This record gives sequence, C-alpha cells and structure tokens, in this order.
Amino acid sequence: MSKPLIDKGLIIVISAPSGAGKSTICRRLLAACPEIEFSVSYTSRTPRPNEIDGKDYYFISRDDFQRRIDEGEFVEWVENYGHFYGTSVNAINDVLNQGKDLLLDIEPRGAKAIKKQFPDAVFVFVLPPDTDELMKRLEKRGHESQEAIKTRFSQANSELKEVLWYEYSIFNENLETAVQQMISIYRAEKCKTNRLHGKIDRIFKLY
Repeated sequence: MSKPLIDKGLIIVISAPSGAGKSTICRRLLAACPEIEFSVSYTSRTPRPNEIDGKDYYFISRDDFQRRIDEGEFVEWVENYGHFYGTSVNAINDVLNQGKDLLLDIEPRGAKAIKKQFPDAVFVFVLPPDTDELMKRLEKRGHESQEAIKTRFSQANSELKEVLWYEYSIFNENLETAVQQMISIYRAEKCKTNRLHGKIDRIFKLY
C-alpha cells in the first residue's frame, strides 16, 4: 500500500525597510501560530547583546561564510554594512519536506532569490505609515550614529520601491491591526486548494 501524499510546508517571506516593525510582527505571528518555524539565517557579524547562536542567527566567520557561498549552500545571501547574511537551501528543504511551515525574515533582494527557487512561497511586505514616521522610528533606536541612521533611511527608501512585486502589503500604522492582518494572510494561504492535495487525496481514497 502506497504511503499517503504529505503536503509540503509553506514558506512565508516577510520583508520591510528598517524601522517598519517587521521583526515585532514576525515575533507576534510565531507566538500566535506555533506550528510555524522561524528560518535562522547565517551571518558573519558578531552577536549583539542578548542574541543567541542558533536562535537569532548562526554566527560564523567571514571565511566560513565565503566557503559556503562557493559551495552553493545559500539560496540567497547578501552583504549589508560589511557583513554577510544568508539562508541555507538545505535547511529550507528539510523543514518543507516534513510538512512544516517556515517564516523567513529577509530583505527584497534575498526574497527575489527565494521566489526563483520556491515560486509557491508567500511574499509579504511591511510598510511604515509614511517616510516621516520611518525616520522617527529609526532615530528612536538610540544605538546608532546619525550617519548610520541616514544610511539606513536611504536604503529604506530604495527598498520601499520593491513592494510592487510582493503579493501582500501591510501598513504598520497600528501594530495590533498589522499583526492580525499577517495572521489572516497565513491562515488564508493554508486553506488554498493547491496546498492541500495530500489531505484531499486521502479523502478520495476513503471511497
């Protein structure tokens, strides 16, 4: 007797410019939907206070990161502010093949690379109410120089233009509303017929 078809897991990619509130929305989504796993990226930078290796990032040396690039380990990677960041394609496939869902928090260029290899993924872009509010949020962080804030703001303006190719857009004007919208997107995507062929196949086999 053949084994029933297992539906592959769902990839959710969330992108946003710095200061839009993406990280908070991701944390709230994971808390509300514990069945979703968070994709832990690799980085060549050193850990910040309270960051945990294997939970926030896999912290590796720059040389090790370069070796993994050369071996084609990353489905996407980028260099930001002098540090490498990347996502392991094997880690993604391991989760999906178990039928589990995976949340990726990555910037637009990396999201495009994910879309090429995983076209069934869901892409969500989080926007600030406006650019003035975005600058205020960047300034409130308090741990960066004014020059660094200006650099992030300039990059944020560039990234905002990428929103047009994403499937979903969330304006983070009110955090609670934005979180509920993100949860609704996830739950609606899980109900799509083309994602449920395994369960549907099992029903047919009962008759």
